[in-house]
Amino acid sequence: MTEIRRNRQPSQAATRRSRFIPVVAAAAILTLSAACATETTGAAAAGEPWGTNTVMPADFAKELAAAAGPDKPVVVCTAPAFLYRVAHIPGAVLHGPASDPLGLSSLTAWAQTLPRSTNLVIYCGCCPLRDCPNLRPAYTALNGLGFTKVRVLILPDSFRADWIERGYPIEKEGRAESLSR
Repeated sequence: MTEIRRNRQPSQAATRRSRFIPVVAAAAILTLSAACATETTGAAAAGEPWGTNTVMPADFAKELAAAAGPDKPVVVCTAPAFLYRVAHIPGAVLHGPASDPLGLSSLTAWAQTLPRSTNLVIYCGCCPLRDCPNLRPAYTALNGLGFTKVRVLILPDSFRADWIERGYPIEKEGRAESLSR
């Protein structure tokens, strides 16, 4: 008969492994947490065409308030027209959604008239950034035309959540507003 050993002491190797497992688990959790925390702000890490050519809402709101003359960014909304009419960044231009061939054609025709050194900032905000069908074609087209200063405004969730609800300035049907926070 086979003897069953009870009260067996774990080997030293087993003890070391059992101490090592929580350390590995903690490292994995920290790594995943860091990846999730940077998912929306570190768009470059996801292989987006704009890489690090981005600007965050708080920084961009300050930049808009301080910029004047040739330093002032030209803001391009790539969202559908109905969203633009509801609210948009003051001074933003709209050429239609860049996922639509007509919108992209309008954008590129307009952009042809600008100096390639123009400070362009594009945004959409129609949906979460990871799902947006408009920013990638707009950025790719503007970059392909030779613009050297094209940035994407990072709106992880939507224009409403990441810009309007945070109290940054907006225009509605041609009148500027500043919402209090």
